[in-house]
Amino acid sequence: MPLAFLNAKSSIFNGANPFEVSDYVRANVGSHSLSLSSRSQGSASLSHRKAGGLDLCRLSYGARARVISEGLADIYHLQFILRGYCRYTLPHTTLDLSAGHFLLLNPDDPLDITYSEDCEKFIVKLPATMLGDACAEHRWTRSRERITFKQVPYRFQELESLIVLLQLICEEAESALTTPQMLQHYNRVVTTKLMTMLEHDLGLEEPCQHAPCFERLVQYINDNIKQDISAEQLSHFSRLSLRSLYLLFEKNAKTTPKQFIRQKKLEHVHATLTNPASKAPNVTAVALEYGFTHLGRFSELYRSTFGMLPSEAMKSRLSS
Repeated sequence: MPLAFLNAKSSIFNGANPFEVSDYVRANVGSHSLSLSSRSQGSASLSHRKAGGLDLCRLSYGARARVISEGLADIYHLQFILRGYCRYTLPHTTLDLSAGHFLLLNPDDPLDITYSEDCEKFIVKLPATMLGDACAEHRWTRSRERITFKQVPYRFQELESLIVLLQLICEEAESALTTPQMLQHYNRVVTTKLMTMLEHDLGLEEPCQHAPCFERLVQYINDNIKQDISAEQLSHFSRLSLRSLYLLFEKNAKTTPKQFIRQKKLEHVHATLTNPASKAPNVTAVALEYGFTHLGRFSELYRSTFGMLPSEAMKSRLSS
């Protein structure tokens, strides 16, 4: 059964001059130069769709063709050989790939690619920034700015879940009901799958596991409880993205960082007001010491949390 990578809705060229197709590819998918075998002028076809930050492209030159590129700048290319074969002459290796094989091309690497006359490929253009975003979201630490994937071919059978996902994205990109937000969600899943399924030079270890990391954050909050602690400060301290920070608090405390910090401040205020050894002169002084500047709102929060007004708590301390 043929793979469903784009249908007739996405057709841009059919039976066209290969150099017209090449011009379109150069403008939308990646810089290159094209040359053809002198024996044939070819009959090229191209389908193309944008899907969020991705470009989806199904391409055939209909002739023995050679494509040369000095590099893909800031984009990665996912290349699936659907028919025929393709020879990739890369900086450190030469690969002959037949139908049913996949290769990921890194930015900046010079390329020399030869297509067989019957070669057809499905290509996904993926901006390097998307992989950077995935690293930030999953807290994968990069030793250098750009991730380098190993230039090894994969068989389609090794990437079944990725192929199913890409077929679904093609279908959604061609649907009038799909929203930009939906496509961006798919983009994030694609980049995560690439990072977890393929070989590259990045370690995927997280800076800390969930429970120890959360415990360190709680200790940091308690140590600085009288300060105005922001989510950005916690993100910097823990080396987590803001999204990952919010997910961590949701997982461990069922609340947001801001609400958690406020609750901790209230607990410290309560402990001070009810401690017989405390020398706090009045409720206002204690509230201000912990950053509660709106006293009416503070009293409401205190009563909803502890079932009494802060003044009542202080009276109970003084009478004990």
